[in-house]
Amino acid sequence: MGATKKSYISIIAIFGAASGLSPERSTMPQLFEYIDTLNSPYEAFWVDSHNINDPTRPHWHYYVEVIYVEIGELYAECDDKKAVLHPGDCAIFHAKMIHIVTPADPKNYRYGVIKFDVSRLNTSGSFTPRLRAVTEAARRSTQASLFFPAETLDRRLLSRVFNTCVDELNNRRFGYDLVVHSNLCELMVALSRRWREEGLDTSCSAGISNGTGIESVTEYIDEHSAEPLSVEALAHRCGMSYSYFAKNFRQMYGRSCKEYIEFVRVSKAEDLLLFTDFDLTYISLETGFADCSHLIKVFRKWKGITPKQYKLAHSRPQQ
Repeated sequence: MGATKKSYISIIAIFGAASGLSPERSTMPQLFEYIDTLNSPYEAFWVDSHNINDPTRPHWHYYVEVIYVEIGELYAECDDKKAVLHPGDCAIFHAKMIHIVTPADPKNYRYGVIKFDVSRLNTSGSFTPRLRAVTEAARRSTQASLFFPAETLDRRLLSRVFNTCVDELNNRRFGYDLVVHSNLCELMVALSRRWREEGLDTSCSAGISNGTGIESVTEYIDEHSAEPLSVEALAHRCGMSYSYFAKNFRQMYGRSCKEYIEFVRVSKAEDLLLFTDFDLTYISLETGFADCSHLIKVFRKWKGITPKQYKLAHSRPQQ
């Protein structure tokens, strides 16, 4: 694996040339891939020769994307970097990077894909490396690799992480989000260690506990969802005017910031309804709602039914 010696045409460049502009300027608007970050903070799936949804166009998104090759060879291209990936190899595509993966043999390939918002990979401890900051440092660095040969990472770890994440997200058993979160943290730590071996300076990521960029605001919302939150205060935290913050948040996450806050709170209320016997008064206070009436109103808005109806509809024997 590595920069391939085999000459193949840059598909990204073709899309740029079609409009007569440079690839960077011409393809970014057309090739944006919208992902519903509200309903899908994580995505994990396998792509193979029988999967008709295999992406064939260059694309970019606000997520980090990691792929792992299990069968066959893949041509991978990200911005101006190219590689041929073999079984056991891994690649990471940072947010806002145009990329494409194409099988060498359309009849014989299988690879895993995980997409996630790295800001959701919260870690505790004032001197714990912040994975968002490490990933951003790697994105800006010329030393940090995008492509990882099988011998540079633990293949058993990669296989386990991808299989576990796909299984957990498909079945959504109790605590699935914690399992996915822990596996993604382990994956990103493995990549971060490799970047450090390549010379990436990660010291700037230690001790960063209150990022102020719009990319980190979802992490802050998740950590403080039980507390009073206002869009104005979040905009101020990011050093932006209300209108500029609101516009950029909607562009990045496909929803307004207010809707995002509501969604996070409703999602946490869902878990408490499904997996605890707490009453609505307790749940409303634990998830940031003013009272039971507020919880019921917002929950009905998102789910179409009341919290009580939701609990009854999803009741199932204890496993």
